[in-house]
Amino acid sequence: MRNQDRNNTLEQTVDNLARAIFIVNKHAKAAPNPKFLYLLKRKALEKLLKEGKAKKEGLHFSRNPRNSQQQSDVLVSAGDYYFHMPPSKEDIEQLPHLGDLNETYRNPKTQLSLSTAKNLLQHYVGLTENPQQPVKTTTKNYKKPVFKKLGQSYF
Repeated sequence: MRNQDRNNTLEQTVDNLARAIFIVNKHAKAAPNPKFLYLLKRKALEKLLKEGKAKKEGLHFSRNPRNSQQQSDVLVSAGDYYFHMPPSKEDIEQLPHLGDLNETYRNPKTQLSLSTAKNLLQHYVGLTENPQQPVKTTTKNYKKPVFKKLGQSYF
């Protein structure tokens, strides 16, 4: 592999894709606008599942349920990594429930830049990120009122 290719993209192996999903997911949790990163993760996992390169293992209770109601997530294995994604109705009906999340298991440590991971997943799923409109810094239009003393009193 040429040096330039190694810096920009990796081969689309299951292990490299799983590593890239891990990095994207890790960064999405702290990103100011994580929508595109989560979309990239979901599309990549869906494609891996469709191609038979990933497997739905079962359902886990969600650690952060919405509206304080019990909720489950699908546990997906790809390579040496495990990920969670929202379940479909079919998943809830067909997959076994594995109970609470095992807090002792951690995905393997990985060294990969976010840009390389995004690039690999974007090529794999065929998505491109729309550049966001720059956030406008709003200047205050409010001006402090100035009270002037009138010459005559009305009271």
